[in-house]
Amino acid sequence: MLVPVTDPADPRLELYFHLTDVSLRTRFEPERGLFMAESAQVIGRALDAGVEPYSVLMTPKWVEPLDGLIGRLAPGVPVYVGVDELLHQVTGFHVHRGAVAAMRRPALPTWEVVVGGARRLCVIEDVVDHTNLGAIFRSAAVLGVDAVLVTPRGADPLYRRSVRVSMGTVFQVPWARIDPWPGALVGLKGDGWHVAALAPDGDRYDAVPLDRFASHLPARLALLVGTEGDGLTADALALADSVVAIPMAAGVDSLNVAAASAVAFWATR
Repeated sequence: MLVPVTDPADPRLELYFHLTDVSLRTRFEPERGLFMAESAQVIGRALDAGVEPYSVLMTPKWVEPLDGLIGRLAPGVPVYVGVDELLHQVTGFHVHRGAVAAMRRPALPTWEVVVGGARRLCVIEDVVDHTNLGAIFRSAAVLGVDAVLVTPRGADPLYRRSVRVSMGTVFQVPWARIDPWPGALVGLKGDGWHVAALAPDGDRYDAVPLDRFASHLPARLALLVGTEGDGLTADALALADSVVAIPMAAGVDSLNVAAASAVAFWATR
């Protein structure tokens, strides 16, 4: 349902007002159970996963190219159409990827359900950078990780930047919050999971080099990665079955957590 809009203060666009303003996003998203998906590709992947759109916002030049996407929307879902300048005034950024959509948050399964049929998963402890989180999800999808678990203090995988950087793969890779943390690792291990912690300071923990570890992989592997800067907490490391390190050269002490995750996913594929 195409709905022309001309006023940046149109109350129908309230959810899109200045999406870069964290306080406004925090106010609306939990209250209405919504998140923002940016670009036709991301919106399409969300629809493929059964996520329900609330409304869509786009410029006139994208109406025809995205006709197929618009045709997939349920009857009654408004597609607000306004010029580039209006969209920029409303959202606070240039909507140059075709469209942005407000979508209803799907109900998250429990972490026990998510890992039920998995054989390899990633557990992300307290990663707070949305770009890093989205990149980890994208690597997990590309390299065949079965599921992702995010700790309670970690960033929201459905934050707009996370969704965009992941290229919508947050809708493809099953994920859940793992709680209580780190106590839930005991439950994982009790179900036969081998928890392998990635630590940059391998010498400190007498870590196994990643290539050697990957030569004899356990049947159920949980790769545990930590937050930017500090890495994994001591409590999480204490519950790991193995500590694994990526050998470093040229005097570099570590990789970015997203890059390290990708290397580990590749090595253990």
